[in-house]
Amino acid sequence: MVNVVLGSQWGDEGKGKLVDLLVGKYDIVARCAGGNNAGHTIVVNGVKYDFHMLPSGLVNPNCQNLLGNGVVIHLPSFFKELETLEAKGLTNCRERLFVSSRAHLVFDFHQITDKLRENELAGRSKDGKNIGTTGKGIGPTYATKASRSGLRVHHLVNDLPGAWEEFETKFRRLVETRQLRYGKFDFDIEGQLAQYKVLKEQLKPFVVDSVIFMHNAMKANKKILVEGANALMLDIDFGTYPFVTSSATGIGGVITGLGIPPRSIDEIYGVVKAYTTRVGEGPFPTEQLNAEGDKLQTIGAEFGVTTGRKRRCGWLDLVVLKYSTMINGYTSLNITKLDVLDTFKQIPIGVSYSINGNKLESFPEDLIKLGSVDVEYTTLPGWNEDITSVKTYDALPENAKKYLKFIEDFVGVPVEWVGTGPGRESMLHKDI
Repeated sequence: MVNVVLGSQWGDEGKGKLVDLLVGKYDIVARCAGGNNAGHTIVVNGVKYDFHMLPSGLVNPNCQNLLGNGVVIHLPSFFKELETLEAKGLTNCRERLFVSSRAHLVFDFHQITDKLRENELAGRSKDGKNIGTTGKGIGPTYATKASRSGLRVHHLVNDLPGAWEEFETKFRRLVETRQLRYGKFDFDIEGQLAQYKVLKEQLKPFVVDSVIFMHNAMKANKKILVEGANALMLDIDFGTYPFVTSSATGIGGVITGLGIPPRSIDEIYGVVKAYTTRVGEGPFPTEQLNAEGDKLQTIGAEFGVTTGRKRRCGWLDLVVLKYSTMINGYTSLNITKLDVLDTFKQIPIGVSYSINGNKLESFPEDLIKLGSVDVEYTTLPGWNEDITSVKTYDALPENAKKYLKFIEDFVGVPVEWVGTGPGRESMLHKDI
């Protein structure tokens, strides 16, 4: 059994919390894409755990965890994050964490060129804006992967004669080509190679052939949960390109990022924040650059887990959610942070886009179009009641249930979980 948790908006929906809620039922949690540009926060017994690259399944001492071939890995960050989680009390993590031999490596020069590329884009654009990346080197690493010049985990840990010399040669060539492109930026090639000679030995115990790992697990009827990173609207193909990440963040990325066939996937859970946020640049039709947007930001404590950047806030956009559902095929939804809306007397929901009075059929692919849309809203009454202490779905205020029912009816997918607070106990389940 393979079930999948995916972000349905622009990320930061609270995917890690659903994974944490579910993980006790699974034998394996796997990541399929992205790197340490992700950010999942889980609160367990009052302790907050921040996950950036590692799977959230590490909070369950009985769960194995895999970074699949679609993930890009910055090894210093990998070990730093692991050590931080261990220091907070997570046990036997090293025996339960595995890394695909086919995953690509992120080096420090990737992170340097990430920032150089951002500055270059800002200089070229009319408004001085760049993509708004995390600066973690994710895009440049996927670029070297696509150009077939990248280095993978197996290149590093290979002990056959001549393997290290080949790794060094390829590494030097990669740096040289980037310096030809961006100029002679300051970078210690010899120091990085020496560092990775040490990291090589530290990494070896974690490395597996992830294709064999996954298929052996499926043959053994293991229960597997795939933890998506980022979200559909940041997908390299289907998101608000070019203001996207550099990987496939939807259901397609699950298949290619883990080497599993489509028929192996059972349930696909879409995580939806009860309003909409995004970090970075790009059009955002329901954004509220006003007191209501500030109120959403303040109550929701909307700061990026990975970057600390203030998130842009707006009303729930059902055009986005319906588009996301078409691509990912969610079987049920998890609505998170519903409690943030507790004190709003009226709650608008974006239900359609139009340009010059002409209604659009779906979410547009063109950013000029997207930046020109008028949003039609349906306004629902708020519930004006603190729901953080509510223990069951049925006990929610009627107007809160009407809000959720409106989402279900519009998208055609049932709501199965509702988040009403930060703790793992603040997730209400509804039978569907």
